[in-house]
Amino acid sequence: MAKKVITDLDLKDKKVLVRVDFNVPMKDGKITNDNRIVAALPTINYIIEQGGKAILFSHLGKVKTEEDKASKTLRPVAGRLSELLNKEVKFVPVTRGAELEDAIAAMNDGDVILFENTRFEDLDGKKESGNDSELGKYWASLGDVFVNDAFGTAHRAHASNVGIAANLDSAAGFLMDKEIKFIGGAVDAPVRPLVAILGGAKVSDKIGVIENLIEKADKILIGGGMMFTFYKAQGKNIGKSLVEEDKVALAKELLVKAKGKIILPIDTVVAKEFSNDVPFHTTAIDGIADDEMGLDIGAETIQMFTAELAGAKTVVWNGPMGVFEMSNYANGTIGVCEAIANLKDATTIIGGGDSAAAAMQLGFADKFTHISTGGGASLEYLEGKVLPGVDSLSNK
Repeated sequence: MAKKVITDLDLKDKKVLVRVDFNVPMKDGKITNDNRIVAALPTINYIIEQGGKAILFSHLGKVKTEEDKASKTLRPVAGRLSELLNKEVKFVPVTRGAELEDAIAAMNDGDVILFENTRFEDLDGKKESGNDSELGKYWASLGDVFVNDAFGTAHRAHASNVGIAANLDSAAGFLMDKEIKFIGGAVDAPVRPLVAILGGAKVSDKIGVIENLIEKADKILIGGGMMFTFYKAQGKNIGKSLVEEDKVALAKELLVKAKGKIILPIDTVVAKEFSNDVPFHTTAIDGIADDEMGLDIGAETIQMFTAELAGAKTVVWNGPMGVFEMSNYANGTIGVCEAIANLKDATTIIGGGDSAAAAMQLGFADKFTHISTGGGASLEYLEGKVLPGVDSLSNK
């Protein structure tokens, strides 16, 4: 069933509650990357243009002690948002009560307020992250309609998404809608061939994704630390490479189930220590010595993966090909990034997390059709799971 989007709502003169994802990295009270704030601008600007009153709220990190409040306040975010919107954003330093209610009552059409970190409510018994029904009802009482634009938390049932949606007419914001269309579309109704590239350290993080994609994808290319668990399953010597011993039998099963769809690297960059300051070299997979560990895919694998991607019409990438934070082991991730970025006539999607960070860091962000803002949420979507934050929105 299709979900309502923001354009399905009448916003004029309405108090519009908006769950945004302003969980931005901070250092010494300063925002170090404002991508998530920028990503929410289309939805906020649309509400302003339609004559609605935008009441924004988000979580920021985990709040476990009273002391956490000082470093987890959203006040700096209100300042940055004000600069980006080129208009005043009133910051309300509480999550409930008279100060918040009065600020909302005093709003004019087109005004924007941001209230304090929703996770401050978790100090009193996990009310936000436990989806406390009274809290959801209270927040819902502050507005006329609800827009959820925080895909990054869509895999969690919290008071600030599912709790509010249970009490108000609700719709997806532009960012949320884009995520649903791209990631959901790629998995449920892809233009073929669909090629998935999976990396990262652990098979255990991607089991559900691999199982779902075996049914849906035409090919699954696997790199990163997780490849060594598959090699162990094939009986190969992997030296000191990362391996999940308890997942070796499962990796063997997945290889059988995939019937040749899973494609593994043919060479790897190895070193004797997990360090950027020790000698390293490239070897064929069968040439890993007992005292070596694989830390990236090799040049021949990059070529092979590039050839496997040729002609793909839909590509989903999740997880780096090596320890890309270290320059000696970044070439695999760079190579795959370039190969996907240079595809013609293909829908290319990065499923959040480290691969999204890598694409942005390497300057390829503009070359992809869509970069997901939600690491955990996009992974669960790729697994084919129902996301509570999406499921709770009103149907069209």
